[in-house]
Amino acid sequence: MKNSRLASWKTALPFLLPSLAGFVVFSIIPMIMQIFVSLTSWDGLSELTLFSDFGGFMDRFYVGIENYKEILTSKEFYQVIGNTLEFVILYIPLMLIASMIVALILNSHVKGVGIFRVLYYIPVITSWVAGALIWKWVLSPEYGAINNILALFGIEGPSWLQSSKWAMPAIVLASVWKDMGYFGLMLMSGLQGINQEYYDAAAIDGAGKIKQFTRITLPLLTPTLFFVLIISLINSFQLFTQIMIMTPDGGPLGSTMVMVERIYKCGFRYYEMGTAAAYSWILFAILLLLTMVQMKLQNKWVNYDD
Repeated sequence: MKNSRLASWKTALPFLLPSLAGFVVFSIIPMIMQIFVSLTSWDGLSELTLFSDFGGFMDRFYVGIENYKEILTSKEFYQVIGNTLEFVILYIPLMLIASMIVALILNSHVKGVGIFRVLYYIPVITSWVAGALIWKWVLSPEYGAINNILALFGIEGPSWLQSSKWAMPAIVLASVWKDMGYFGLMLMSGLQGINQEYYDAAAIDGAGKIKQFTRITLPLLTPTLFFVLIISLINSFQLFTQIMIMTPDGGPLGSTMVMVERIYKCGFRYYEMGTAAAYSWILFAILLLLTMVQMKLQNKWVNYDD
């Protein structure tokens, strides 16, 4: 058995080497280097000599865990975490509801549904830069489409992106618009994987559409929902492009400062690469912990159809 496995590995290795080499060079080595950088005060401009003069580099820049201590004891970090949690709490429920509606529409057997499938996916393939600029115009307090529509009903719209109260909800609206087609397509795939016989049996027993949805569709869709939940939560903590374009500099009163935005600014605006690397590893730890919790809790609500 061992000899056959070894022979299989020898056969597969030449085909795996290109991918493994790229993974090691572009992922593993940068991650290892980032660990060392997070323990230094390197500014990103001085010569990086981790391999040729490792001792000299560490003598000049090594600060130990000071970067981590500085981040974890700063008020800014907890504001960043609070802003990120606000985004998660608003974004994930809205995104799941919108994606589910899209999935149910796209999975329906109505004439012309293929056209709707293309239209709903257009925001997904649209560049975030273009999408964010569109939403920046739509949310303009003076001539934006949303405030003009609200004005028709006698409602005075807020100064969306200029308000510390409404800036994050505005980012959430844009993000749901961008992502609902992507996650809706995933949920549609999950819907198509449900055996039609369940619905036929439920219809014979007199179950209506609502009961079929709550008793058949939702329970059997939980594996797909679980995957969507993990991916969307990771994406929520990697929020960046829409923040930088719609609310530069972290928004009014820092109301849209988030983790990746801080990483970028620490590294490439303030030239504190050590702090940026430490922020990155803290983000990694948070995502790892949240993913492990979700994996642990999946047995309580995810149902797999045998």
